[in-house]
Amino acid sequence: MKQIMKYFKNYKVKAVLAPLFKMLEASFELLVPLVMANIIDIGIKNGDKPYIYKMALLMIGLGLIGLACSITAQYFSAKTAMGFGKELRRDLFKHIETLSYTEIDEIGSSTLITRMTSDVNQIQTGVNMFLRLFMRSPFIVFGATIMAFTVDSHVAKVFLVTLPVLIVIVFGIMMITIPLYRKVQARLDKVLLSTRENLSGVRVIRAFNQEENEKTFFCERTEGLTKEQIFVGKISSFLNPLTYAVINLSIVAIIWSGSGRVADGFILQGSVYALVNYMSQILVELVKLANLIVTETKAVASANRVSQVLLTNSSQIYPDAVGADRTGSKSGKHADGDVKVRFVNAGLTYKNAKEPSIEGVNLDVKKGDTIGIIGGTGSGKSTFVNLIPRFYDCTEGQVLIDGVDVKEYPKEKLIDKIGIVPQKAVLFSGTIEDNMRWGKADASDEEINFALDIAQAKDFVQEKEGGIKFMLNQGAKNLSGGQKQRLTIARALVKKPEILILDDSSSALDYATDAALRMSIKEKTDNMTVFIVSQRSSSIMYADKIVVLDDGCVVGIGTHEELLRSCEVYQEICSSQNKAKEENDKEQSVNTTVEGGVMA
Repeated sequence: MKQIMKYFKNYKVKAVLAPLFKMLEASFELLVPLVMANIIDIGIKNGDKPYIYKMALLMIGLGLIGLACSITAQYFSAKTAMGFGKELRRDLFKHIETLSYTEIDEIGSSTLITRMTSDVNQIQTGVNMFLRLFMRSPFIVFGATIMAFTVDSHVAKVFLVTLPVLIVIVFGIMMITIPLYRKVQARLDKVLLSTRENLSGVRVIRAFNQEENEKTFFCERTEGLTKEQIFVGKISSFLNPLTYAVINLSIVAIIWSGSGRVADGFILQGSVYALVNYMSQILVELVKLANLIVTETKAVASANRVSQVLLTNSSQIYPDAVGADRTGSKSGKHADGDVKVRFVNAGLTYKNAKEPSIEGVNLDVKKGDTIGIIGGTGSGKSTFVNLIPRFYDCTEGQVLIDGVDVKEYPKEKLIDKIGIVPQKAVLFSGTIEDNMRWGKADASDEEINFALDIAQAKDFVQEKEGGIKFMLNQGAKNLSGGQKQRLTIARALVKKPEILILDDSSSALDYATDAALRMSIKEKTDNMTVFIVSQRSSSIMYADKIVVLDDGCVVGIGTHEELLRSCEVYQEICSSQNKAKEENDKEQSVNTTVEGGVMA
C-alpha cells in the first residue's frame, strides 16, 4: 500500500479540503431538524407567519450553503481521484515497460492489462468515495446522536440502544460479505481472461468450429460468477430490511416516549420531529457507510494487486552510460579481432523451469557473417537469439558483443547495435512510414525506401494508395502475412544495425522471395552480422555457419556441406524436407498432367 499512498503527495491540500467541506455540509444538515422544530413549536403553534417565513429562508440558506460546500467537496475529491489515477496509471505503465521478459511471462499479459484498467479504475473510485463519505457518514451518525441529546436527553437514550444494534448489523454483514466479494473479483478476473482469449483467438476458434464449445465454457465461467454475486447479494440484501426494521422500531420508541414527554410538558411536538429526523439521518448514513465499505474493500484489494506489480522489479539491471563506458573499455581489451558476437558456455533456464532450455553454447561470430540456426520445434532456437539483445539473461556463461558482456552495455547502446525481427509480425495502427520510423525516428524517405527495397517490400508498398503514407489498421489486418513480415524486416533495417536477428521472420514468404531477401541483405548492407532462425534448411544453407540445435544443445556447427557429412540431426532435417518437397513437386506435376488431359 505504501507504493500507492505516495501518489497523494501532489494532492495533499485537495485531499484534506474535500472531507472538510463534506463535514461542513454535514454540519449545516444537522442544523435543519432544529430549525424545523422551531417552525413547528413557535411559528405554527403561535400562528406566527413572519417567523415561519424567516425560518424558511434560513432553511433555504442552510440548503444553499450546504449545496455549495457539497459541490466544492465533490470538485476537490474528483480532482484528487482523477489526478491520483492518472499518475498511478502512468507510473504503472512505465514500470511494466521496465520489466524483463521473465517477469512479464511470470505475471502474464492479461493480468497486467487488468491491473492497468479495472484495478486502477477501482482504486480511483475508492479514493473518490473515501474523500466524500468516509468522514461525513461517521460525523453525521455521531453528530445526530449528540444533537438528539441536546433536544432531550431522556428520549435520546433510544439512540444509545439503536446505534450499537445498527453498527453490529451493518458491520456484521460487511464482515461476512467482504471475503465473498474478493472471491467474486477473482472470478471476474477469470471471465476477463476468457473474454480476452476469445477475442484475440477468434479466427482460430472459427477455423476449428469451436464456437459452441467456447460459448459453453464461457457460460460456465459467467454462471459461476453470477452464482457468487447472487449469493453475496442475498446476504447483502438483509442490510436494508434489518436496518429499516431497527430504525422504524426506534422511531416508534421515540414517538411513544416523546409523546409522554410532550404530555408531561417537558418537550414540544417539534422536538419529537427533530428526534425522528435525526434517527432517519443515522439510517441513511449507515447505509451509505456500508456501501462505502464494500467499495473500499474492492479498492484495497485492487491496490494490493497493483502494489504487487509495482514491487516486482526487473531481474535485469542495466549500467548507466558513464559506468558502462568505463567497464566496456576494460572488457573491450579482451575483444578478439573480427569477432562480433561470442557465446561462452552460454545457457538459460527459464524461471520455475526444471531443465535448461539451452545450455553449453560456445560460438564465435565474425563481423559480416551470416549465421543460420536450425532445429526441431522446442529445440531452443528463439532462446538462442534472445540472449543477444538481453530479452533473457544467461543463467550460465555469457554473451559478448565486440568483446563486451551484453550485461555491461547501457540499454540504449545495446539496442542501437541490434535490429530484431520477432517470430510474430507486429505492426501498429498508423501509416507504413510511422511504423518504419520505429527503427529510426529521424529516418528520411530515402532511407525508408532503401530498407523497403532490401526487404523486398518496395513493390507492394508503391502499389498501395499513398505509398509509405498508406494507413494500416489495428494489427495491420489490411496486409497479408508475407507483407507484414517484409515490413517488420524493413523496420529493423531502417536503423542500419550492426547485428540483424531474423527469428523465423520469413516463414510466410515463398522460396524465391526468401532467397531474394537474403541475397539483398548480403549485398546491400555494410558488413552486417546476420542471425537467421528458420525451420527451412533452404533458408540457411548458404550461411557462413549453421548452428544445429536439438533439445537445447548444440549438436553441430559448420557449413551446409560439412553438416551433411557430420551431423545426423541436420541430415534428418534436410532429408525430411527434401522428401516433402519432392512429394509436393510430384503432386503438382500429376495435377498439371491431369488438368492438361482434361483440357485436351
